[in-house]
Amino acid sequence: MTDTVSIDHVSVHFEQGTVTALDDVSFEIGRGGFLAILGPSGCGKSTLLRVVADLLDPSQGEVSLFGDPPAMARQRRDIGFVFQDAALLPWRTARENVDLPLEVGNGRELAKGGPSATDLLDLVGLGKWADSFPHQLSGGMRQRVSIARALVTAPKILLMDEPFGALDEITRDRLNEELLRIWRETQTTILFVTHSIQEALYLGQQVLVLASHPGRVREMVTPDLPQERALDVRETEGFVRQAAHLRAVLETC
Repeated sequence: MTDTVSIDHVSVHFEQGTVTALDDVSFEIGRGGFLAILGPSGCGKSTLLRVVADLLDPSQGEVSLFGDPPAMARQRRDIGFVFQDAALLPWRTARENVDLPLEVGNGRELAKGGPSATDLLDLVGLGKWADSFPHQLSGGMRQRVSIARALVTAPKILLMDEPFGALDEITRDRLNEELLRIWRETQTTILFVTHSIQEALYLGQQVLVLASHPGRVREMVTPDLPQERALDVRETEGFVRQAAHLRAVLETC
């Protein structure tokens, strides 16, 4: 189907085939979906994102991003990537950091008609800090800048590799809320890697649980929660029950 991100029997081997990072992984996510990828260390979560981003070729299987191979999507700047470390250039302001992808290759031409750096900093709530340098921003604010930077080419797919893992709990909760708002406003398809059961369940419209050694699909869960979610949903009986189920699944991984 051309309206899905499709991972079809993907395996990744390293060390000349002696180490299997991913083994026969298959799933689909529809356009505009939000998939949380949950699993223990060593289950291949980051490797999976690298395959989708065309940073790593699968050893077997195929990846289709709305009908196109990852290489074509990457060349069109259809893929945005947010890492755990914001990785901002310290000598550039927030606005200049967001603009950076447009200065590489034909970025401005590809992003013509898309949101400006100023628009995106407003979207992530940092309009007043557009001229601030990274050292003047908190950790959470720097991650907001990195999200804005990933969105500046108007990507169809946003890959997020534990972007809030190093933040304190209060900041992480706030950014979880902000991310859901940004997702609804941009309608970008998101694949979000996390170690946190609560974060995966709160954010994901679907939760993919990977087992480790080798990385493989253990279960795909569709949370029985409202699409419009506030943080207090985590206190409900349904959320607690589903979190317990995910924890039980992880214990078998």
